[in-house]
Amino acid sequence: MFDELKPHLAELRKRLSVSLIVILVMFLICFAFWQPILAWMIAPLKAVLPQGSNVIFTGVQEPFFTAMKVAFFAGFILSLPVIFWQFWLFVAPGLYDNEKKLVVPFVAAATMMFLIGASFCYYVVVPLAFEFLVAFGSALFTALPSIGEYVGFFTKFLVGFGLSFEMPVIIFFFAKLGLVDDKGLKDFFRYAIVIIFIAAGILTPPDILSQFLMAGPLILLYGISILVAKAVNPYVAPEEDNETTEENSEPKNEE
Repeated sequence: MFDELKPHLAELRKRLSVSLIVILVMFLICFAFWQPILAWMIAPLKAVLPQGSNVIFTGVQEPFFTAMKVAFFAGFILSLPVIFWQFWLFVAPGLYDNEKKLVVPFVAAATMMFLIGASFCYYVVVPLAFEFLVAFGSALFTALPSIGEYVGFFTKFLVGFGLSFEMPVIIFFFAKLGLVDDKGLKDFFRYAIVIIFIAAGILTPPDILSQFLMAGPLILLYGISILVAKAVNPYVAPEEDNETTEENSEPKNEE
């Protein structure tokens, strides 16, 4: 069995290696511009900080490691098209020839949905969430957020939203492979809502506003995913059920 997995593991290692090399190259490029990137990242926080507050660092090494985090985050975002492309190349051998031609739409759609999710987080969720969190204790405490902790929190937040918005693309891929259909997604809807709110609670700050700002779009995206699955792999009732239905609908001849 291990011998059968060797080609797949070798292919996976190849795709991961290409992705990591691209991320490394982008990281080195972004490291030269870490200051303007960091200024963009902390802009939503500075906009809600009260007068007399500022972003600080508490360790001698914190600015350097923060610069590395910023560069890695930016390099990862810029590498997304290549990462999605390598993922497609990994699964392509199991697809039909006509499905393999979908590589460009898949890469474009996956990248676009990630950016839409991250943008929604940056321009809508982050300002509202930070305004609530900063104002919550401002009457008793002076806000002096640590830059290292903030960058870690910010990147987790944006990546979480970006990956969450990949739902329709993932459903399209699974539907194309015949793994899901619209009926299965409809039947799973009530459980999906619970899972969505649990995921929103994990990925967002511990306030109701942020959780609903993530859960709401995800529920909408789940509905869109049902339509995607219906277009790609619609549910077809079993023939036996159809025959039984037809037999039951025929009028019986009375003797």
